Amino acid sequence: MLIGREAERQVIEQLIAGARVGAAGVLLITGEPGIGKTTLLDEAAALAGGMQVLRARGTDAERELPFAALLQLLRPVLAGLDRIPGPQRTALASALALGSGPEAASPADRFAVGAATLSLICRYAENTPLALIIDDAHLLDRPSAEALLFAARRLVADPIVMLIAARVDEPHPFEADLPRLQLEGITLEAARQVVQHLPSDLVEQLHQTVAGNPLALLELADDPARLHRMPPGVPFPVPAMLAEAFASRANRLSPDARTALLVAALDGELGTVSRVCAELGVNVAALEEAEAAGLVAIRDGEVQWRHPLVRSAIYTSADPAARRTAHRAVALATPDRDRRAWHLSEAVLGADDEVAAGLVLAAEHAAARGAHAVAATAYERAGRLSPGLPDRAVRLVQAGEAAWSAGLAERAEALLGHALMLQPPLPVRIRAQEIRGDIEVKCGSPRRARDILVAAAAESTDPAIATGLLADAVAACFRLCDAEAALKVAYDLDSLLPAVDRPGPRIIGMLASGVAKVLAGSGGTDQIRAAIALAPSDELDRDRRRQVWMVLAALFLRETGTGRALLQQAMLERREQVALGTLPGLLFVLARDDATTDRWPDAETSYDEGIRLSRETGQTTELAMNLAGLAWLMSHQGRPECQELAVECLRICAEHEIRLGTVWSLFALGDLELGRGDPAAALPQYERLVDVLAEYGLKDPDLSPAPELVEVYLRLGRSDDAQRVVREHSSLAEAKGQPWSLARAARARGAAGESESDFALALGWHEETLDAFELARTRLAYGAWLRRARRRVDARTQLRLAVEGFDALGALGWADQAAAELKATGETARRRVPSTADELTPQERQIAVLLADGNSIREAAARLFLSPKTVEYHLRKVYAKLGIHSRTELAEHLGT
Repeated sequence: MLIGREAERQVIEQLIAGARVGAAGVLLITGEPGIGKTTLLDEAAALAGGMQVLRARGTDAERELPFAALLQLLRPVLAGLDRIPGPQRTALASALALGSGPEAASPADRFAVGAATLSLICRYAENTPLALIIDDAHLLDRPSAEALLFAARRLVADPIVMLIAARVDEPHPFEADLPRLQLEGITLEAARQVVQHLPSDLVEQLHQTVAGNPLALLELADDPARLHRMPPGVPFPVPAMLAEAFASRANRLSPDARTALLVAALDGELGTVSRVCAELGVNVAALEEAEAAGLVAIRDGEVQWRHPLVRSAIYTSADPAARRTAHRAVALATPDRDRRAWHLSEAVLGADDEVAAGLVLAAEHAAARGAHAVAATAYERAGRLSPGLPDRAVRLVQAGEAAWSAGLAERAEALLGHALMLQPPLPVRIRAQEIRGDIEVKCGSPRRARDILVAAAAESTDPAIATGLLADAVAACFRLCDAEAALKVAYDLDSLLPAVDRPGPRIIGMLASGVAKVLAGSGGTDQIRAAIALAPSDELDRDRRRQVWMVLAALFLRETGTGRALLQQAMLERREQVALGTLPGLLFVLARDDATTDRWPDAETSYDEGIRLSRETGQTTELAMNLAGLAWLMSHQGRPECQELAVECLRICAEHEIRLGTVWSLFALGDLELGRGDPAAALPQYERLVDVLAEYGLKDPDLSPAPELVEVYLRLGRSDDAQRVVREHSSLAEAKGQPWSLARAARARGAAGESESDFALALGWHEETLDAFELARTRLAYGAWLRRARRRVDARTQLRLAVEGFDALGALGWADQAAAELKATGETARRRVPSTADELTPQERQIAVLLADGNSIREAAARLFLSPKTVEYHLRKVYAKLGIHSRTELAEHLGT
């Protein structure tokens, strides 16, 4: 019977009612031990009558077993595994070690397992509303917790309620951002109902002492003498008190019962407990004593604990030698070799190479199933048990790599740092530094990443490995805006490349060297073109660096016909493989490419998804870059959200030295004011950006606001400053020799000078690029110049096209300026009527485009890591906003 939880019960009742009608609900219930979390979950299960109920409970015994809790939860619905998308089915089968076919043997991506979990529960809920109830979530194995969190974050319009209970102040993934219900102690009136047999004044004292904790009330009510021994009016630490009470009760049992309880604390399966007890010469029937004492219950072939604190109290109060003996006996009794390895690791004193080797195998099995956090723990423990320093260092590096694969950056850094202190062999040391560099690039400081990677490359004796390290160093320099260091790395790469005979590393090295030179204003474009033209090899296809360099290098060219198809192909590959962890970086590059064409809605969609996934995966650098890119895009549209995005980006960039994000954010803030027609407000932003570029030594004209500054200076009557900037910028653009740079430089010369030929030259260069916004800017500047030259008829042609271009992009502030110039020639602009498609959110547009392109609801859901019901929910909103009723109308409306 639930006492004193009427308000909490109502919250859960409302969530369950919502799930029955297709409104998903997720709730994290937290509180101290004994506060009533499990009782509340039991009440929720009763309230979910008529729904399918799936339950799981975390335990200490299974905390290091890969996906143990997920298997416990999903076991009743695994028959529907063949109804989810193939890549997800493969990932989940591998994670849960189902069967022995090729699917079960395929390595699982940790995010793919989360996507598969989402698909499976949503598929199952299509027939009957579903309640997922997870207790003691702080004890779940981390891979299971991450998969469930992934699914929980994406439940929107599904007939599913997910209720998760976890102990307060215990670390677990669910504490991140889920709706939370914090349980406090029950009221005094409720306490009197719980312990009716005690006098009222004693109940009041008891309630005050344990702060209304229900389990503590019951325990102390059975031992009132203990209460009299406590200082009156002083709150008692409830978890410690409960653990002591349970241990005291266990100590009153017979030796056989205590030994049987200790064995059950290690493995609760009754058959295992019986075999181990027989091996130890103990009668398993002694467990009846513990059952009579209210410590355990034996049901369905398992020893079930009254409360997790009972198990913890039994284990921690046992003699260390007794614990080791029990672990050894359980290890001998279990057929599972990975469990055996874990138990043996608890049974040994000091180093043991054989036990360490068993843990390495367990780690490899966990990693193959996508349980990288478990693998990290196994490798780490193997390292601690390794007698030789070289083996210890190797295993700690493997632990660090596994921890990084699990997204545990701080833990990975600590493990790798410890390994490096052991002076490992050169190949191991290089690998450790490579991982450290990758962590710093994505989550830490690009400056530290640069230094780590350059030093590691200098140590390496393998030209191909050194090339990869230096390519990563260029990526760090790019984010750091360190042109000088990037150029030095480029020269180092050029000296290495003749010795690199493998095509994959060679292409990567050429691309990285070319990008570094472009960044430093020292050529490089021919080298990029030459690398892109080379036929990709199988080795390159498998290399994670190709995902970065083949797309990033193409973007540096800014030419028509180069790189766009490559970007689309890379994105499709990543989507099909559900490699969510790699998507934020790819989404950024794809969005940046779209933002420099006429595909601004697609750019916003990609930036938006990149921001969401960066936050979820903890990739600070990619978060900053996507924020900066979206701020820049919104500045062109005159949207006030630009400022909020830029401010957040600037804060992150200041903390992590992500200078490129700083550059783009400042550019965005200047462009926002210029687009609003306020050159005076834009000037300080651009001048600050110029100072930053000079401080960083960046000479890439594509990062320079010089053409914008020329426009600002001219509007403010500072023609001498405009002429100075034109001269400086033109020389840099000529040196780079790229159409995009040359077009902007020619426009600036035309605006500041008296020669119409510069505008004609600019328009010619624009024909070799895809940037519709820059083309419209040039037409506006050209038209304004013609109007001032009293050539109104000629001006109208350029200004009409400028208005059309800006309107089509949604750059309304710029369109207004072009329309005002056109009106000054005596002609009123015909403005584009805003489309209802402009009202779609980025996610709604993303879904609409996928469905208009012929993807099914399920295919769109799988590609976007959403549930089909959530896709349908957004599609209904799309139809309502667009005033349409079919996929055919959707395709027509979006022009696909």
